[in-house]
Amino acid sequence: MVFFGSHKSHPCWDVCIGLAFLTELVSSLSDGSICIKANAQSCGECIQVSEICGWCTDEKFLSEGESKSARCDDVTYLKKKDCKNIEDPRGSTEITQNKDVTVRNKDGNVKLKPEEITQIQPQKLKVTLRSGEPQTFDLKFKRAEDYPIDLYYLMDLSFSMKDDLENVKNLGTDLMREMREITSDFRIGFGSFVEKTVMPYISTTPARLINPCSNNENCTSPFSYKNVLKLTSNGDRFNQLVSQQQISGNLDSPEGGFDAIMQVAVCEVSQIGWRNVTRLLVFSTDAGFHFAGDGKLGGIVLPNDGKCHLENNVYSMSHYYDYPSIAHLVQKLSDHNIQTIFAVTEEFQPVYQELKNLIPKSAVGTLSSNSSNVIKLIIDAYNSLSSEVILENSKLPEGVSISYKAFCKNGVRGTEDNGRKCTNISIGDEVSFKISIESQKCPSGGKPEVITVKPLGFNEEVAIELNFICDCECAKKGEPNSPKCHGGNGIFECGACKCNEGRIGRECECSKDEVRSDDLDANCRKPNSTDICSNNGECLCGTCECKKRENPAEVYSGKYCECDNFNCDRSGNLLCGGHGRCECRKCICDTNYTGNACECSLDESTCLAKNGQLCNGRGKCECGICKCEDPKFQGPTCEVCPTCPGVCTEHKDCVQCRAFGDGEKKEMCQKECSYFNLIKVKDRKDLPQPTDQSFPLTHCKEKDANDCWFYYTYAITKNSTKEVFVVEKLDCPSGPDIIPIVAGVVAGIVLIGLALLLIWKLLMIIHDRREFAKFEKEKMNAKWDTGENPIYKSAVTTVINPKYEGK
Repeated sequence: MVFFGSHKSHPCWDVCIGLAFLTELVSSLSDGSICIKANAQSCGECIQVSEICGWCTDEKFLSEGESKSARCDDVTYLKKKDCKNIEDPRGSTEITQNKDVTVRNKDGNVKLKPEEITQIQPQKLKVTLRSGEPQTFDLKFKRAEDYPIDLYYLMDLSFSMKDDLENVKNLGTDLMREMREITSDFRIGFGSFVEKTVMPYISTTPARLINPCSNNENCTSPFSYKNVLKLTSNGDRFNQLVSQQQISGNLDSPEGGFDAIMQVAVCEVSQIGWRNVTRLLVFSTDAGFHFAGDGKLGGIVLPNDGKCHLENNVYSMSHYYDYPSIAHLVQKLSDHNIQTIFAVTEEFQPVYQELKNLIPKSAVGTLSSNSSNVIKLIIDAYNSLSSEVILENSKLPEGVSISYKAFCKNGVRGTEDNGRKCTNISIGDEVSFKISIESQKCPSGGKPEVITVKPLGFNEEVAIELNFICDCECAKKGEPNSPKCHGGNGIFECGACKCNEGRIGRECECSKDEVRSDDLDANCRKPNSTDICSNNGECLCGTCECKKRENPAEVYSGKYCECDNFNCDRSGNLLCGGHGRCECRKCICDTNYTGNACECSLDESTCLAKNGQLCNGRGKCECGICKCEDPKFQGPTCEVCPTCPGVCTEHKDCVQCRAFGDGEKKEMCQKECSYFNLIKVKDRKDLPQPTDQSFPLTHCKEKDANDCWFYYTYAITKNSTKEVFVVEKLDCPSGPDIIPIVAGVVAGIVLIGLALLLIWKLLMIIHDRREFAKFEKEKMNAKWDTGENPIYKSAVTTVINPKYEGK
């Protein structure tokens, strides 16, 4: 595969392709090989199934009972089956024309012709495709500086555009001056349109055919489309001819602009004068448009034929052919690399924005009411169009697909739909695309096909010759009517017989009419059985061809397909426990395993307890698992005893009776407690420590009936001997001193009594003082009423003599 360009070292792209390949490979192995399922009968059929399929050409590859289709399998699986010669052709990409993109300066002395300028690289490739295997190449695009431009101005000359015509009359020289800032090679042309010259689009009365305008306006006769000026570099000539144009008129609001656009696109060279350069079509109007189907209003039913019909620069078949459809226009504009600029009034902006979304490489600009801003609109629209590159491809052969990945400016990446385009491209900028082509099948005939990839609106393209791998190389060396194929009933190629029409079998030994005969079926039955091929295969020509399983690792085998490698006993949901292989429905166990399902391990290391004993001395090791004999003990090595009191408590009474002649078992000590060796030590520090032993031991501290403590250790040695080390002296606590305790208790009682008495006395004093203070306060606040008692009557009566005058 050949790569080039600035992105030839993008590892992510290659890794992604590799991951996709591995994903499909893993999927095929897990869900059943698509190669096996295809039941391919020849090498050519096999390699067209998938890119992971290969064909084994070893003559002695097939074993007894295997069909010819077993030669077609995953390449990796064929290698595992020791196939020495595998046919696995691969596709390729070869660049046949790779001219570098042009580096040009418009201020330089060398002026190149348009055909000498290259903006896309490479120009031609030869791609060889194998089914399912994508081929990838890099495409580079660079906007050339000072690239020639052809601009055709197509104007609506209905009556509503009268004031706009005045501003367009000087458009040629003004636009020429502005465009020279972009390119030194600029040409401009002019055309106009009104409407179809039939009712009900225009009035067909004789007077209205001469002058369709009212109010004494001087208008020209209506017409569909007129090519006023073919493309020229003479701006003055443009102004002169446009100045001579007159407004016309029609009856309905929509105009016949689509008829005009179609003629501008298809009347390419002789009438319009398009060159193979950047082609711009400026469509200026203040109204909507008619499209396919509207012609029926005027009795026009023939679809637009998409051909040039200019006679004396006037569209002569407008009354004969219907308006073109939008899809038809899109096709023609794309085929002729024309980029469209819709210069329309604000009122019709929404309509033409929707139209723009349907026409690739088109732009919409808002035209002022009198077209005074038309030059700025054209410049802005051109910059917008030229700053975007969109790739498109021609029609692909059946079964072929193409995908794009864009590497744009400033590290911008695009995939899927966005992989076709890059935006914000300035003059001199370089962008690249990675294009991947894949074929899902070999097209009929397998002949080479040519497709093209080009940027929309540009005349340059990449021509790609597609060649298809439809058969293996070894097929070219095939031996027709070979004696190896049952007396010449087939072609011996690629290690197997490719049978002639009507013949089947590994060696083409049977005709299709004989395949199901009773005599042949008898050879496919086991003795004393009525099942053909054990119901696991098909009897072909008296030989069992075993069925294929979805999982290629699972196979039927044997003369009568009576064996398989997937119906053996299972353990842990694994075939043969994962410790053997299945042969003819029996497990062949690995070393150190036995049992019907190889479930029994002969390794006893898993039964060793911490003390080094098998199953802790309390069970037997069977198939690597301990079977505990004492029901109290459990666990992997019979070391767990949930109901046991513990080692220290278990042996306490026996240690106590043997070491100190005391305890509950002192009467039966010799009978029940002779199971261990007793060693006495003088002090606790003399007891053995875990670090001193090669076997585990337990330190114990227990209390006797007299509250005396005794210390010992219990251990089981490696030779299963039980040993007990005990401190020979009991640790008994000394008796308490009674007098200080009694004195302390009495003193405590007295002190507590005195403290309580003092607290009571203190509380009483506080209470009395509060009550006295309250009395004094109420006494001071007492007030006595000095008024006369209303029920009191004095005993003295005073009478005043009325005659007394105080003398």
